[in-house]
Amino acid sequence: MRTPAGTRARRASVASMHPTAQRLVDRLADRGLTEIEVRTLSESARTAQLAAEALTVEVGQIVKSLVFLRDGEPVMVLCAGDRTVDAKRLGLKRADADRVRAVTGFAIGGIPPLGHAAELPTTIDESLQRFEIVWAAAGTHHDVFGVRTEALIAALPDADVSAVS
Repeated sequence: MRTPAGTRARRASVASMHPTAQRLVDRLADRGLTEIEVRTLSESARTAQLAAEALTVEVGQIVKSLVFLRDGEPVMVLCAGDRTVDAKRLGLKRADADRVRAVTGFAIGGIPPLGHAAELPTTIDESLQRFEIVWAAAGTHHDVFGVRTEALIAALPDADVSAVS
């Protein structure tokens, strides 16, 4: 069961929300992100393009939460949906699906930008600041959440905001 489109999520449990999305909402609340909008999409939001189409927003407003390895250690890069991470310039190598799930607790295509099983060093694509609101995976391929860009960045105080493409 899932939350109807447009539901505002708070720490309190929403009975119809997918358990994985609810777990994320609780973790986000622990980080001070309570003003989010969780939506359940009827179609998969595994890619930025699919999510943007379903939400009728710009592709750049979709946050791609990507796990890479730097010197063998996992790092998170939050990239605008219309950009590509320049892994070579940043000294990064893509992590495989098993490693991604192990360090985040989520499968590729449903990885949120924060609220993972373990804290990861994070770089945020500065181009996300073009948008007042961005959308990110909420732990499943069908659940997403909208958040003010400033609030997302503030919830990751140790993150590096810089050019990633």
